[in-house]
Amino acid sequence: MFTLADIPIFLVSLLVILPLISLIHQAGHVFFVWLFGGKLQFSLGAGKRLCKIGCFEIRRIYFWHSFFQYEKLKKDTTFSHIMIFLGGSLFNIISICIVNGLIHSDVLPPHIFFYNFVYFSIYFVFFSLFPARYSDDHPSDAMAIYDLLKYGKKVDPLD
Repeated sequence: MFTLADIPIFLVSLLVILPLISLIHQAGHVFFVWLFGGKLQFSLGAGKRLCKIGCFEIRRIYFWHSFFQYEKLKKDTTFSHIMIFLGGSLFNIISICIVNGLIHSDVLPPHIFFYNFVYFSIYFVFFSLFPARYSDDHPSDAMAIYDLLKYGKKVDPLD
C-alpha cells in the first residue's frame, strides 16, 4: 500500500531515476549514430528548452520524455538504422545486467533505489519495443523499425 512514507522514494524515482534511465536510453541511440557516422540531436524532457550543450538539450519537464533525431549516416544501411533504433533498449538492458550483477556481487546493496532503477528500465525497454505511435512525429523504436522495413522510411531530417 502506498503511504506518505513512500513519497520521498516516489520523488527520487520520478526526478532522478527516470531521467537517468532516459539518458541511458538516449545514450544507446547516440552511440550507434556516432558509430555509423551520423549527425544527431537529442533532448531530455518536454516543454521549453532550459539549456543546450552541443547536440544535447534539457527541457523544463526533464523527467517526462526524451527523443532523438539523426541524419547523414556515413554507413547508411538498413542494418545501421535498425541498430540505432535498438541502441536505446540495448543500453537499458546492459544497465539492468550491470546493476543486478553489482547487487549479486555485493558491490551494491539490495535497495529500493536499485529495484526501481531495474523496474523502470524494464518499463522503458517494453514501451520502446512495443510498436506504437506516441505522436505523429514520435514513433516507438519498434514502430520506427517497422516503418523502415515496410515502407523504407529512414528518419526525418533534423530541423
